[in-house]
Order: sequence, then C-alpha cells, then structure tokens
Amino acid sequence: MTEPTPPALRVLVVDDERPVLDELVWLLARDDRIGHVRTASSGTEALRVLEGGDVDLAFLDIAMPGLSGLEIARLLQRFAQPPKVVFVTAHDAHAIEAFEVNAVDYLLKPVREERLAESIRRAVDAEDRGVPVADERIAVELGGVTRFVMRSTVTDVEAQGDYVRLHTLDGSSHLLRMTLSHVAETWAEHDFVRVHRSHVVSRQHIREVRQSAGRTTIVLPSGESSIEVDVSRRHHRDLRELLRGS
Repeated sequence: MTEPTPPALRVLVVDDERPVLDELVWLLARDDRIGHVRTASSGTEALRVLEGGDVDLAFLDIAMPGLSGLEIARLLQRFAQPPKVVFVTAHDAHAIEAFEVNAVDYLLKPVREERLAESIRRAVDAEDRGVPVADERIAVELGGVTRFVMRSTVTDVEAQGDYVRLHTLDGSSHLLRMTLSHVAETWAEHDFVRVHRSHVVSRQHIREVRQSAGRTTIVLPSGESSIEVDVSRRHHRDLRELLRGS
C-alpha cells in the first residue's frame, strides 16, 4: 500500500531586502514539498501573518530594522502551535542563539538551492518527530545488581578512564564500560553530540547555551537543579557548524 504524500508546507518568508526575498521565494517554488508561500518585509508585518496560524515554516532574516528575526522566534515560542523556523542571514554570529530558540536550520546568504532543500528536509523531519523513536534499554551494574537505564533519560555522558558515566534526568549517574568515542559515534543518530573531549550531551535535553568571557557552557537538567558542561574551543566550532547546518 502506497504511503500518503505529506501535505505541502505553508511558508512565510521574511526579509527587508526585496532582492533576497524574491530570490528565496523563487527557489522555494521549485521544491515540490512547498505549497503556498507568503512574504513579509518587516517583523511587524510577519507577526500579523503568523498570528493567523496558517504557517508551517517561517524563513526569518535575523538582522532587520525594528523587530529582528530572533525576536520574532522568541515570540513564537509562546504560541500554542508555533511554526518551524529557519534563520537566513549574512553572518554566522548568531548560531548559538538560533539553537536556543529551537530553529531547525541556519542558512547563510547567498542561499544555495541544495542547502535550502536540506533546510526543508529538516523542517519536514521535525514535523514528523512527534512519533517517538525507538528507545534503548542500557544495562548498568552497581554492586552486583544489574539495572536498566533508558537512553532517552540520559542528559550527558562523561569520560572516566576505560568507562563512561551516564548522567540522567533524575540526577543519578551510572558507570558503563564503554569508550566516549563509541558513544559519540553510535548515539549521534539519536541526537547526541560531542562538545568536549570528555563529554557527549543530548541535544534534546539542552536547556541553555551560555557564553561569557570567551567561555561557552551548556546547561542540562539534573534532578531538581541543573549542571553545566563546558564546550571546548575545538568542539565549539563543531557545534556552530552543526547548528548552522553547513
């Protein structure tokens, strides 16, 4: 039996530069996954359209006079059913902020057609993410007793010699005989990313990304409180590239 074709995406493109706006609309029209495309040349105009609730995916220019794309995205987080967001910008300085507001992608101008196609794919995948992926029961031993930890509850994995320590949402931790490199490689498809030579974190559980005095840290839940994990300079670049999607 043939699977039903998903409905075409309703798109809003927001940019204060008309040539950029027209080019992006033209590129979107060439993709079969895109349905109706609306445009706005300012943040205020964009909000009026978005409040109508008939937008599945919004392409937002970050640097605009008045209401910026980042400010629009933060306002969208208050919506009951916000559209997916892709940022379009001439600079990559805001990749971390884009991640904090759950953008599905971060495009650099001039936009290439193949990169735009990848952004649309990510938006479609994000729409489908309501169906839970298969979880994994991980066996850990403590004092001769074997317990099981669900991968979906793991917030980060820390290297400890020949072992790794799994930190979980409830604040507990468990030693597992495995290398961090193996975790980084095999759990990448489950949204785990290496941010330091001694840490892999779950992107699903990241609360905040903080930057201060040249230091970047990721905030993760831990029981009733939280913990911070450093992002190394080497992996900070990797993280920015991952968030930018190039």
